Amino acid sequence: MTNLLLVDSHCHLDFPDFVGQESALLDQMRANDVGWALIAGVTLERFPSVRRLAENYPVLYAAVGVHPDTEGEGESVREPGVATLVGLADHPKVVAIGETGLDYYRLKGDLEWQRERFRVHIRAAKLTGKPLIIHTREAASDTLRILREEGASEVGGVFHCFTETLEVAREALDLGFHISLSGIVTFKNALQIKEVGKMIPIDRLLVETDSPYLAPVPFRGKQNQPAWVKHVAEEVARLREVSFETIARATTDNFFRLFASAKRV
Repeated sequence: MTNLLLVDSHCHLDFPDFVGQESALLDQMRANDVGWALIAGVTLERFPSVRRLAENYPVLYAAVGVHPDTEGEGESVREPGVATLVGLADHPKVVAIGETGLDYYRLKGDLEWQRERFRVHIRAAKLTGKPLIIHTREAASDTLRILREEGASEVGGVFHCFTETLEVAREALDLGFHISLSGIVTFKNALQIKEVGKMIPIDRLLVETDSPYLAPVPFRGKQNQPAWVKHVAEEVARLREVSFETIARATTDNFFRLFASAKRV
């Protein structure tokens, strides 16, 4: 599979949107030069399906975590402990801890439980030596503060689906983290994200779909899929005035360097 250049560094193929579509999705990936994808966990209850997909398909990898905004959605969500996350991460196809972080957009009020959940994930990542997948929305200051307080630079990771300012990106980079751009970078009015896409070092850049969400132009408004990460990479190449192949090779090399337990099968 050396001819397949791209990695979708963040998707949710375990979601009900994709039931029964796995083979077709992988066919579309191959047709669009996408060789691998990482499925991020959102609850402990759903994690077995994430792991099963990674076990069944050599080109899929998994991350274990509990999304910061799962409380309050009407689900019964089991709160993660450090030992639980460490145990679930002890698997050859589980290459990261997350997604985790802070979300002050969807939930309001006393969110100390969210900050504590975030700290639990960071501690688990440090024990496993596996990088973090960070979700942050309207919470950049607290996200960066907690990463510093918990010594997260020991393991690093990625700020996925980045929607913050260039200043926040630079602070994340200073902590040893990568920046991942989603289909948002293809949106006409996403000027702040386009600026980030131009300016961050190429050796700290990843691309993703966040499927089934945030389909890039020209599929905006439709159900997203990993194959369409190619459009994200093409837009980043256009913004940086380099070739698509340059972005594809760099982001793939970055992925396998960051998620060191993933193999280029």
